[in-house]
Amino acid sequence: MTPVSRRRFTLMALGAPLALLGTQQASATLIDTLLSRAHVPRHDNEVWVLVDDREATLTLYRGNRQLDHFAPISLGRGGAKPARLRGSNVTPLGEFRVNRFNHESDWHIFIGLDYPTPTHARMALEEGVFTQQDYDDYYDYYRRQGYPPQQTILGGFIGIHGVGKGDPEVHQQFHWTQGCVAVTDEQIERLASLIGIGTRVVIR
Repeated sequence: MTPVSRRRFTLMALGAPLALLGTQQASATLIDTLLSRAHVPRHDNEVWVLVDDREATLTLYRGNRQLDHFAPISLGRGGAKPARLRGSNVTPLGEFRVNRFNHESDWHIFIGLDYPTPTHARMALEEGVFTQQDYDDYYDYYRRQGYPPQQTILGGFIGIHGVGKGDPEVHQQFHWTQGCVAVTDEQIERLASLIGIGTRVVIR
């Protein structure tokens, strides 16, 4: 797929027919409710990450104090939306937790997130994307494994990573990932040194 420039993507999104946004509007309620309070630190010493789709930035905080700020970052070629399907190249909006690190990734370092979250699974059920059996299987897997299944229709393997074997020039100009959040290799090293398993990540 040809990368879409940030400016062109914004214009395309603003001009999209409302009829095409029905599913996203329906799913936005749960995510909007979650995100309306996600920017509030859980406590004064909490280290957490805010990814801002509109600004194409990633900011690291301790409480309300900014520790670092990366810009521009790259998101999925399909944009950032409340609902994501496997293969859509969409970055899911929501509140996540870091659940794994891969220091041998093709993308230099990969910081995995716990997508799809229970909120995304619930939205999928309410919208008919998940059957009741799919929903039950999701929770059964989560209970047994301690992390969400990565092979459902909602997709998986979402995280924050570096450019690695990618093109640094493309990274500076386009949203190029399959749904992850990408920063430079230097930035991912910095981020990985400051956060850990369980760190909260808000994508809005």
